[in-house]
Order: sequence, then structure tokens, then C-alpha cells
Amino acid sequence: MSKPNLARRVADAAEIALTTRKYVTFIDVVTGLRWLHSRHVDTWRQGRVATLAELADVDEERLLTTAALLREWALAKGLKPVDTPYVAGTRDRRELRFTSCHPQDPFRVHWISPDLSEARVRRLVETQSKAPDLVAVSPLEPWTCADCGDTGPYLIMEDAQPHCLSCADMDHLVFLPAGNAALSRRAKQESGLSAVVVQFNRRRKVYQRLGLLVEQAALEAAEERCLADEEVRLRRRERDRVRRAEQDVEFQARMAAEIARLFPGCPAERTREIAEHAGQRGSGRVGRSAAAKALDENAITLAVIASIRHLDTDYDNLLMSGVPRLEAREMIRDRIERKLEDFRRRP
Repeated sequence: MSKPNLARRVADAAEIALTTRKYVTFIDVVTGLRWLHSRHVDTWRQGRVATLAELADVDEERLLTTAALLREWALAKGLKPVDTPYVAGTRDRRELRFTSCHPQDPFRVHWISPDLSEARVRRLVETQSKAPDLVAVSPLEPWTCADCGDTGPYLIMEDAQPHCLSCADMDHLVFLPAGNAALSRRAKQESGLSAVVVQFNRRRKVYQRLGLLVEQAALEAAEERCLADEEVRLRRRERDRVRRAEQDVEFQARMAAEIARLFPGCPAERTREIAEHAGQRGSGRVGRSAAAKALDENAITLAVIASIRHLDTDYDNLLMSGVPRLEAREMIRDRIERKLEDFRRRP
């Protein structure tokens, strides 16, 4: 890839992150370029690899060039640099390394929009500088502790090796399943030592949160606090539910308007259906991605393509008949392109 082309792609990925969150990081860019997946970042933050570069699809020199191009773009946009430490979710809280042989400073910088108030910048820096939660992994495969040779339901990574809770001096903690946000938050506040329990989801290829490990006394204190104000929290949840529903409707309306602008030949009812389907909260569809929330043209086009694929071609029948997914997509490529051209024509 030529340097001008890379600079353009870096700018596109950074623009999406800036529009969404009002700040940009090196991680935002490399995940936006598809050189790293979020699961790779999770593995790195858990301290299970020495450097982030080990998991990337490009070499360290390309990562360094990308950091330099991000800096050029950010300075041209008038963004403010804020150096932010990256700390591993391990007992030793060691500093995370992006590459093995380069200075780490270019990768740690967060580029902040000048539109953010000083108070928000201060809160952002405090949040980003805070040491991450300890992470305990619920393994899918048999494993043995690097110290005692025993095993257990959870492992803690130290020095890139797995350790059981006993050897990590955490076997006195109890498991609190996810599902009650208030109870989890308060139990964590009350507990002097805690860890987030995650498990790798093979289908989605991401680490998913299962719950917390907390002290028994902390869990009991949190349960008492939750019982004391249960009615107040119920009313607050109902207000939040209404507010989120209104936000979804507003976002889907803006998405439908952008679909209509890019594809004026798409019927109004079809435009609304695409926006509602792709923008459904919690669906994981392309319409809920950061790019779509920024109304990126490519993300909007992907949502329209997904609709055409399932409604205007025999793609689903091909899958049901045993045709491999990539082969089926190649078979219907021409029909999708023709339909896109129809939608792009103004009636």
C-alpha cells in the first residue's frame, strides 16, 4: 500500500472515531483499518502477549508509520495531544507495550477535540489513566497452573503464564454472575480486591464478561444497599428505557434519511425497514457500528447490501442448500450490483 493511500485510510478511520467520541487513539485507527480485531486488543490488555504488534496483520514498521500519519492528521485538525499510560489487567499492573523495539510514546497519545470542555478532558484523562480491572479467564480448554501444576475454574495471567486463584492469592473471592448492574457495581466498590471474569466466545471471537470475583463481605454489603433503594432504581430504569428508545428512533430516522440521500431510488418503506433493522439496539449489525453511527457512506452502503442480499437474491436458499458462504456471495455479486444501481437512480 502506498503511503498516500495509507494516509487516506488512516484519516478515514480517525474521522469516524473523532465523530463518535470526540477523541482518537492509535487503537481506534488500527482496528478501523482491520489490522487488529477487538479480541486481539482484549488479549493484549489482559497481558497475555508481550506486545500488541504480535497480534497485528502488519509489521512493526507499518504500525510506527501509521502512528506518525495519525499525528500529522491530528495536528492538521487542531487536536490536542494527551499522553495516556496503558496498563495491563494483571496483578503486577505492568505497562503495556505496543511494539518491541520502538519508543512507546507515539502509540500512547490520545488526540482530543478542542470542542471538549476542560472538565470533560480532565475526566477522560482520569478514566484512561486508571489501571484496568484485574481479569480472570474462564478457560474453554483444560489447563494447568504454572506454579502448582493444579487447575481450577478460573486462571489469572502473570508473566504471560496462567496461575490458579490459590497461587494468585485470590481463592477467597466468590463469583457474582453478570446481570444486575447495580449489585455488580456496588460489590466492586465494597471489595478491596476484585477481578472481572471473562470467557472467549468462539462464534463471535470476542471475550465476553461473565461476572465478577469479589469478597464475600463486599457482596453481602452490596446486597443490603440494593434492597434499600430498589424502588428508586426501578423508576430510574424505566426513565432510562424510554430515553434509549427515543434515541434509537432518532438515530434510525437519521440513518433512513442518509439511505434516501445515497439511494434515492430505494422505496421509502424499504428505506425505513433497512434503517430499523440495521440500527436495532444490541443487534450487533453493521448499523450499530461506530462507522454507521457517524453515518459513514461505506457503512450505510453495507446495510443496504445486506438487505438486498437477503430480500432480492436467492442467497439464503444457496446457504440452505450447502453452498459455502463466500462462494454464495460471489454467485450473487452481479445481482447485488445491479440492484444497487437501480437504487442509486433518482426516480
